[in-house]
Amino acid sequence: MTNSQSQSKPFTPPYPRNCTFAPSDWDVLSQFWYPIAFSRDVQQAPVATMLLDQRLVIWRTDQGLSVANDLCLHRGVPLSMGMVENDQLICKYHGFHYDAAGQCTRIPANPKAQIPAKLCLKTYPVVEAYGLVWTCLAPTPDVNPTDAATLAKVLPQFSEWNDPSYQQILPESVDINAAAGRQMEGFLDVAHFAWVHTETFGDRNNPEVPEYAITPTERGLTANYISLVSNFPKGLEDLAPADFLWKRYFEVFLPFSARLTVHFPAEGRLCILNVASPISARKTRLFCPICRNFDQDAPLEPIYEFNYQVFNEDREVVEAQYPEDLPLNLRDECHIQADQTSIAYRKGLAKLGLSLTYTA
Repeated sequence: MTNSQSQSKPFTPPYPRNCTFAPSDWDVLSQFWYPIAFSRDVQQAPVATMLLDQRLVIWRTDQGLSVANDLCLHRGVPLSMGMVENDQLICKYHGFHYDAAGQCTRIPANPKAQIPAKLCLKTYPVVEAYGLVWTCLAPTPDVNPTDAATLAKVLPQFSEWNDPSYQQILPESVDINAAAGRQMEGFLDVAHFAWVHTETFGDRNNPEVPEYAITPTERGLTANYISLVSNFPKGLEDLAPADFLWKRYFEVFLPFSARLTVHFPAEGRLCILNVASPISARKTRLFCPICRNFDQDAPLEPIYEFNYQVFNEDREVVEAQYPEDLPLNLRDECHIQADQTSIAYRKGLAKLGLSLTYTA
């Protein structure tokens, strides 16, 4: 959310044009890594996207993926309108060529002109993981995208994606007209199952939330929640014994990533990675890779349909929440015992240095 002070002053670099975040919040959030596209979608043509109000272009060459500001330095045309040929990103307007590092290599209208070194795009580090393209707008110098050990410290942990004993499932992204923090808190909330997800897996006759444990971690927190609420879709609850205790283990990676491991009968495991990528202060793109070690020969269409229905049930509520941004001052909203995860999550965001009143 842009405060009154930031509205009275023009944003200057490194802030994007018309930035919707308070500068102090943008400074914090820009240091983290977020997914911005599916790897499968970046092939022959450049792809446009947005992160933290910054317009970006992604393109693929023999050197791998590149990410830069979506802006030709000559006359301000989005490079995503152009093309990729012979490992060069080519502007649609005047044909300026840029290599994988963002350096201009050719000006067709003046082929003999000496190209200044400053004619180079603002680029960002990029890595592919879990079927997604990840980047960071203000990376720390010690993060090397080619070093797996280093990336393991900045990306959410989701080892099942590369585990042959698990099936990898990648639903389409979901755009939500809400702040990333609101979406993340909704994913972590267990008290809403009985009321929001009555058509999918929730049960209004079983609304009680048993006590559960919260443990702070270096990158966020964990929550270990056990109840009788089934994770099978409505009509399939009988696939589990009536007295089966469903364990849901949440792992939060601040600011906007979390994984949920659901323990199914017969040692089944369903792993869901929820990553809320902030397009702007109040628009979020949700990426949700899924892995499971059971029913791997079953058709995937019902899995996609079930998850999209759950997403839409959540989206209806999250988009209607007011205030639109997530209050980090705990006195701004009322809390109950079942909100332990939400409270710990808000405290974690505040500890990062985000605004106490509201933050996207």
